[in-house]
Amino acid sequence: MHPKPLAERLRPKTLVDVVGQKHLVGTGKIIQEIIEQKQPTSLILWGPPGSGKTTLARIIAKETGAEYIELSAVASGKPDVVKVIERAAQNQRLGMQTILFVDEIHRFNKAQQDAFLPHVEDGTIILVGATTENPSFEVINPLLSRSRVLVLEPLSKEEIIAIVDRAAVHVKLNAKSLPAKSRDLLATLSGGDARVALGNMELAAQLAAGKTITPQIIETAAQTRVPGYDKKGESHYNIISAFIKSMRGSDATAALYYLARMVQAGEDPKFIARRMVIFASEDIGMAAPAALNIAVSTFQAIERIGMPEGSYNLFHCATVLAKAPKSRDVSNAMYAAQAAAKQFPDLPVPLQLRNAPTKLMKDLGYGKDTKWEANFKPQQGFLPEELHDADFFN
Repeated sequence: MHPKPLAERLRPKTLVDVVGQKHLVGTGKIIQEIIEQKQPTSLILWGPPGSGKTTLARIIAKETGAEYIELSAVASGKPDVVKVIERAAQNQRLGMQTILFVDEIHRFNKAQQDAFLPHVEDGTIILVGATTENPSFEVINPLLSRSRVLVLEPLSKEEIIAIVDRAAVHVKLNAKSLPAKSRDLLATLSGGDARVALGNMELAAQLAAGKTITPQIIETAAQTRVPGYDKKGESHYNIISAFIKSMRGSDATAALYYLARMVQAGEDPKFIARRMVIFASEDIGMAAPAALNIAVSTFQAIERIGMPEGSYNLFHCATVLAKAPKSRDVSNAMYAAQAAAKQFPDLPVPLQLRNAPTKLMKDLGYGKDTKWEANFKPQQGFLPEELHDADFFN
């Protein structure tokens, strides 16, 4: 039987052991208050990987006496959720609370998230969702309104070093075995992720085979663990950039290739769909106005269907957008309008266009000569005098 990973063996069991997130776990802060009052509440924990979302959920459950059940939105389906609800209902009848922790809750589609609502409302479950994505986009509003959103920050370099020092004691590494330069490099390469730091440390110790863990060994260990597609790294931005540029250049084959790489790597499909919604207006615009409808429908389909079936919708939409005629008229007009509004933010609305609900206003010329007919053009035009000759569409 293989031992648990070092990061799991060192996972804090109490708030006192938690490193970082003092704005949440410090004296008088919300998580400490929840624990002291023994009153768990539904939470959305939003933060980067390795910042302590799972750890905090487990500590809250343990300290408040609630049963803790954990699901991953990636690996769980409706039958898993039904079982949890049934177990929670049994606990409720026995006077016991149930905390359901859903890791990567943003991977559940809208219908799946909707299924939690009645059980959160009647107190059957206390939902704690963890997400690395902005919950404003990824979590349905009814769930957001019934939960507190807590933002976790990436761990600082000093906090990672403190975790590494604690781990060194645990695995009996002294200052000679793990020099200060090596600890510093572990923290630098972690990107604020405690799991990455401890994983690199554990592998480096194996590679060192009892000898000093040098910075070179740590670099070797880190390289063997770097994924080919990092959602927060350079590859992520390079591939989405190539995807957008390929659609802009009307190369559907290239666009689908980069799309396939993103889907295969587990990129959030809603992130891809959002970018296509933007593209439909920014790069296609008036050349094919219906492209926006297709892009928005794709985003809604992803919300309702989820993956992997939603792949059909993503590839359908990307093909349409790549093959559609392109126009920057809407984008250029938007920038021109914004520039004019910034340069002339306070110009008075021409009298003939103003609302005239009272006799005094009519006497002052408000709405004068305005006619209720299509394509009516007042003699003085629609714009203030200073913009009389402006044409954002050239």
